Amino acid sequence: MTKFLLAVHVLAAIVAIGPVTVAASMFPPAARRAIEAPDDVRAAETVQLLHRICRVYAVVGVAVPVFGFATASTMHVLGSAWLITSIALTALAAVVLAALVLPRQSALVESSGAGGGTRQMTVRLGMFTGVFNLLWAVVTVLMIVRPGSTTGA
Repeated sequence: MTKFLLAVHVLAAIVAIGPVTVAASMFPPAARRAIEAPDDVRAAETVQLLHRICRVYAVVGVAVPVFGFATASTMHVLGSAWLITSIALTALAAVVLAALVLPRQSALVESSGAGGGTRQMTVRLGMFTGVFNLLWAVVTVLMIVRPGSTTGA
């Protein structure tokens, strides 16, 4: 059962978190292009599509910690420092995505049609997106390295 849960956890991370990190990273430059060319329908559609990918896969991404907790429970590592740190960083990444990235993307999507988006908005969004991606990178490394783990990594 542990191997099954671990496989589902890893697959969920790849399938759900991967698209969010890529689409979120692509969003700020795409939004800048849409702002600089307000008559470019394709640029506006690209921004809308990237935002939709981020929203949908953010919801799908809930499966990652769900299967992570199930896996950790079967491995009896719920009290391990590396796992607790990973859980805290995952929660922080979720907050960054939900409170800082997605709302700013929404504001840019809405303003791109009205021509009201600014370069400063995309710069700040890029910073928050970078923080989100960095948090996931650290969690990934912790999941692989598992410092202090006794589970034989």
